[in-house]
Amino acid sequence: MIAPPYDVVSTEEARQWAEGNPWSFFHVSRPEIDLPPGAEASAPEAYAKAAENFTAMQEAGILKRDPGPCFYVYRLTMGNHAQTGLVAAASLAAYSTNRIRRHESTNPDKVADRARQIKAVNAQTGPVMVVHRSQPTVDGLLNRAAEGPPDLEATLDGGVVHAIWVIGDGGLMESLAREFDAMDALYIADGHHRSAAAARVAEERRAANPSAGAEASYNSVLVVSFPDDQVQILDYNRVVRDLGGLDADAFLGRVGESFTVEARPDPFRPGRRGEFGLYLDGRWYSLALSREPPPPSAAAVSRLDINLLGERLLEPVLGIVDPTLDSRIDFIGGIRGLEELERRVDSGEMAAAFALFPTAIEDLLAVADAGDFMPAKSTWFEPKLADGLVSMVLD
Repeated sequence: MIAPPYDVVSTEEARQWAEGNPWSFFHVSRPEIDLPPGAEASAPEAYAKAAENFTAMQEAGILKRDPGPCFYVYRLTMGNHAQTGLVAAASLAAYSTNRIRRHESTNPDKVADRARQIKAVNAQTGPVMVVHRSQPTVDGLLNRAAEGPPDLEATLDGGVVHAIWVIGDGGLMESLAREFDAMDALYIADGHHRSAAAARVAEERRAANPSAGAEASYNSVLVVSFPDDQVQILDYNRVVRDLGGLDADAFLGRVGESFTVEARPDPFRPGRRGEFGLYLDGRWYSLALSREPPPPSAAAVSRLDINLLGERLLEPVLGIVDPTLDSRIDFIGGIRGLEELERRVDSGEMAAAFALFPTAIEDLLAVADAGDFMPAKSTWFEPKLADGLVSMVLD
């Protein structure tokens, strides 16, 4: 029944995934799959269908509500990698005061879409992935709660195991709450649009219900918080549709003004900061910065590889100023491999691809602490949370 996050698949991929499975959570998170082909994901009929499907899952017992407030342990296992976090309702007041910190700006249309979905189903159906600075005490409490068999366990395609333990012990819940309350900050890793949408819905409902207390469920956002030393970030690569009017040789010449360009016989995956891979006309090249990057004393965001690629290549050579708004660029998570970059270019859909070195978690925390924003699509966290495993009804 569980599904990958709604925003990592296309409508067609979601439709194929859910085919023959009426209980796939894509019927809630991507309800346009139940409308005629070509229907808009943002159509009113789509949100109404999400609400209908969410209700049907509850009535059929596919989704079951716990009788009282709980925390949960959520463990993700992918191969030899495992990370163990806490599922909780986090304060949107903390979000508004930047105690729950962001590192990316959001697209207003995407925020509006998720806000409409939350209002339609009257629930937050996809948790926001956040990280906290590792605390041995918290790790110990979570591991203690997860000593026995999980209450729920499922394996998604790709072999990622999702396991949940319900924490109903009052003393353990109090201990966890106390430890998290003492933290300076939580950091949004994956789910900026979900959290912004939750904040928008809360603002609307507070305005409509001024006598409601702060404990109203809509004043919280559903999160899963993992320690920063357990999460892993993969590369988040770029493909572009054209070369800005240049032919391949002229393009390589322009790139060579800021980078040392070297042809490579095999697919090139960057092995350090300041190094990039380029796939063009069936050939791989390595790109290395020919000018020094900003010094360690510079703002953390200015030292990011993705910023340097934008400032020294995408903008001056291709005229791509804002990747979030420019239809000439697309983004490919590292989980799809360099083969996906080759496929997109070889098919003729794209003209060139850029492979990047993964952003470090330390950089994310530093940028968020400074109150800055990374460029869009700077981090690809893997493994990802599943939609449908835990939802929070907004009473």
